[in-house]
Amino acid sequence: MLRRTLIFYLFLAAGVSLAAARDLALVSNKANSLGAITLPDLVKICKAQTRSWPDGKPVTFIMRAPSAPEMRMFLQKIYEMPEGQVKELIATANHGRTNHPAILIADSDEDLVNKVASIPGAIGVVDVYSINSSVSVVKLAGKLPLEPGYLLHGD
Repeated sequence: MLRRTLIFYLFLAAGVSLAAARDLALVSNKANSLGAITLPDLVKICKAQTRSWPDGKPVTFIMRAPSAPEMRMFLQKIYEMPEGQVKELIATANHGRTNHPAILIADSDEDLVNKVASIPGAIGVVDVYSINSSVSVVKLAGKLPLEPGYLLHGD
């Protein structure tokens, strides 16, 4: 009985781990001319260090809550800081920008896609299976989601 219980909990832990390891994609508002972005430029956008696109549109980065399990890999690879520091960064980045926040938090992947589609200059990170025709997929470091070597591939 103890062995069955142990096997069950190991299986459960593996399932939770796999559920959190999602493939993410970078998506953009269709009005943006952004087709590709470098990793350093994405980091600057995510940390609100880039305020506008070359055409003058303000940049808005949209993501799921830093506490969401599916964002763990993104926080590690892009922000390189723990959840608490990312939350502080978001609060600081949005301070005084009530009309046009630098970083928005979406409640769901569907909400995220809708926000990116409706905000000119918006870019966001979302589960690849939530992408629809209302947004454009952006190459990251020369790769598209699901291509070998893509940075935001869930491990």
